[in-house]
Amino acid sequence: MAALLCAYPEIMSAIYAWLGRHRVLVDSFLAAVLAVFGLAAIVHKPALYLPITLLLVVPVAIRRRIPATAFAIACVAGLWQLAVGGPTGADLAILVLLYTVAAYRPRRESIAAAAVCLFGGFVAIIVWSPDGPGAKLIMQLLVGGVLFGGGTLTAWVLGDSMRYRRGYYAALEDRAARLEAERDAQAQIATAAERARIARELHDVIAHHVSVMVVQADGAGYALRTDQGRAEAAIKAIATTGREALAEMRRLLGVLRTGDEDAQMTPVPGLGELRELLDQARAAGLAVSYTLSGTPRELPEGAELAAYRVVQESLTNTRKHAGLAATAAVTLRYESDGLIVEVTDDGVAAPSSDTAGHGLAGMRERIEMYGGTVRAGPLPGGGFGVVARLPCPEQPELPELPEQPAAAAVGWAGA
Repeated sequence: MAALLCAYPEIMSAIYAWLGRHRVLVDSFLAAVLAVFGLAAIVHKPALYLPITLLLVVPVAIRRRIPATAFAIACVAGLWQLAVGGPTGADLAILVLLYTVAAYRPRRESIAAAAVCLFGGFVAIIVWSPDGPGAKLIMQLLVGGVLFGGGTLTAWVLGDSMRYRRGYYAALEDRAARLEAERDAQAQIATAAERARIARELHDVIAHHVSVMVVQADGAGYALRTDQGRAEAAIKAIATTGREALAEMRRLLGVLRTGDEDAQMTPVPGLGELRELLDQARAAGLAVSYTLSGTPRELPEGAELAAYRVVQESLTNTRKHAGLAATAAVTLRYESDGLIVEVTDDGVAAPSSDTAGHGLAGMRERIEMYGGTVRAGPLPGGGFGVVARLPCPEQPELPELPEQPAAAAVGWAGA
């Protein structure tokens, strides 16, 4: 018994699903039941009531496929019955069809169908009343009106509430589908943004460190035949740069695996590590000057990383495109409304096809993410320049409070 109770919901769900898949069969069974209600009249006058009963009950079998047409056919049978016959049990088919119209068709059609039923019921009371005018006829009109009108209104209300409930469920399903589609779209957008961010990080790390390693390897190759000490120093620099690249790669892969950028990995570089970056570039053979003007102030960690990547990417491009004899100049200028990061070189300007590469595109995306701007392009006197501006307004200094005498301070505290 307990197992049966536990399986009851599943059994009922299976039954409802089967009934939903075989609607015509279910409606045909209902039509057969209504035909049984009219069987007495058919036996009494088969030539008259058999076609009328068939016209009333057969549309019930197809009521959910063509509700309005089925109701119209039953109304024609009802008019014929009013003209030549009397009431039978099969007349309940009209109420079933009215319910179907109210449940499956727009409300204006169901209201018209209900009005037809009410008018037909009023005419039927008059036509089928055995008595003439008088108090008994009035009583029959009242009783018949309650029976016919009450049944008609009940069928319409039930059908209209079913239509409303079906529409409400359809709206909920549509909303759920739209929310699911929006969630999938947002997930795809987030995935694309994360891929772009990871691509920028990989490009910045790999391009910078590999370019340093290539330059050091070239220098070591030349120094092997002439200066063993310089060759060993270059090889050590290559090993150091390779380890740094591996550490950066581990940090990025750790973010991919855990999704937590605050994990205990290599710290995110900022402007505090800028001198190390410049020393690394000088060790690779690039002459770099550094100028700092204005009063340094703190920036958000992400903004500092963006400024650091601008310098890193610019120096990488200088090594790749400017030539062996090129020199670079890095300038940080703190102004009242922000920070200016400028990197220029005096070498051969990068081709126009390179100005739209991943490095400069990622640079612009990083800076614009924090409300800044980036300008990059060949300089009028030769070379290439990158200027990035990050908003960082100065905080107003609070005025210093005058020192209070000790006695006054004590008196104020005591008050």
